[in-house]
Amino acid sequence: MKVVLPGGTGQVGTILDRALTAAGHEVTVLTRRPLRAHDIGWDGASLGRWASAIDGCDVVINLAGRSVSCRYTAENLRAMMDSRVDSARVVGEAIAAAARPPRVWLQMSTATVYAHRFEAAHDEATGVIGGREDGVPDYWAYSVEIAKNWERAQAEAATPATRKVALRSAMVMSPDRGGVFDVLSRLARLGLGGPVAGGAQYVSWIHDEDFVRAVEFLIARDDLEGPVNLASPGPLPHRDFMRALRRAWGVPVGLPATRWMAELGAFALRSDTELLLKSRRVVPGRLRAAGFSFTHPEWEGAAASLVERAGLVRAASRRGRASRASSHAV
Repeated sequence: MKVVLPGGTGQVGTILDRALTAAGHEVTVLTRRPLRAHDIGWDGASLGRWASAIDGCDVVINLAGRSVSCRYTAENLRAMMDSRVDSARVVGEAIAAAARPPRVWLQMSTATVYAHRFEAAHDEATGVIGGREDGVPDYWAYSVEIAKNWERAQAEAATPATRKVALRSAMVMSPDRGGVFDVLSRLARLGLGGPVAGGAQYVSWIHDEDFVRAVEFLIARDDLEGPVNLASPGPLPHRDFMRALRRAWGVPVGLPATRWMAELGAFALRSDTELLLKSRRVVPGRLRAAGFSFTHPEWEGAAASLVERAGLVRAASRRGRASRASSHAV
């Protein structure tokens, strides 16, 4: 199977690139900084020679978009909007112009499209789209607009021969350095992984192995199109989420943080508190109805699995450093 990954150098792209390549598929990554043999340069906004990679491929999985791990300034929010909408638009143009268009286009989206709420979970059929909640910062509505426009760019693309799926993904948890699991684990190991602002807000997540399996499932299922939630069936309050993560790392306590402490921490990490404070209670209604089975449905087991893999990654890194030091000494 020939797979094209626009924006495939980020955390999620790295996970998919690694897994699909290991499964024997031919993967091409579209990136602004092509460095490897299977990379092709593009600008994420205009048609170019890169479009020839899409003509004749089987699957496009568009992941392009500016990282949300930043301060939500007006400039950064605009960059998030433009990078997502422009890339989806131009991928649609490339598919529309292809003599042999791909049979399926999976477009990254986000579970942030749903409203901030605690009392009920959002699935694709009954979930409430956000943007009008009371008592939340006004700029949270802009994050919802980004998600809506992102999905609209795909939906409006004139690609009648290509099935389209919008991946409303929760946070993808993997042991890779720099990802959300790595950041939260660092806080937990330092004893700072307590509840934030009371910890009642829900955390939606998906184990990286289930994310890959869900993507493969959606590629194979010709009867599924439109928005699909990629989230585990076990979202849980932040306080419980961090307690299970601490337990997996063997850390007995975690200092709680107030809202203003979270603001200070987010500022220091050059991130934003929406990622911590918005209650994302999202469940995989369509995946489960279609018969998809999660390998890691509950967070406690998933966290233990990820911690074990993170330990293997760190051990391999230490061996590599020791080997390099030994060779230099010789």
